[in-house]
Amino acid sequence: MPVHKAVVSASVGLHARPAAMFVRAVTETGLPVTIRRAGIQGVDARSLLEVMTADFPFGCEVELSVPEGALSGPVSHRDAEEALRMLAELLESQGAS
Repeated sequence: MPVHKAVVSASVGLHARPAAMFVRAVTETGLPVTIRRAGIQGVDARSLLEVMTADFPFGCEVELSVPEGALSGPVSHRDAEEALRMLAELLESQGAS
């Protein structure tokens, strides 16, 4: 299962605009990405409601993953790893202005 870690850098955490931008980027990958942090179960990163409800505050480390079962047909392990890397970079750049 491809996994990538990142730190939420948006000052409001994954709420409002940063969450919407992240969810949009996840949806564009076409992959069933899960996001989780210590102490909570992973949620569907394609769902704005689930992401905002799970509460990912500024500075928390998150783990992004794609289940192995999603890696069939045209989507390779490498494609999933690249998508997770891009999503991690987005999370870590949202605090930059």
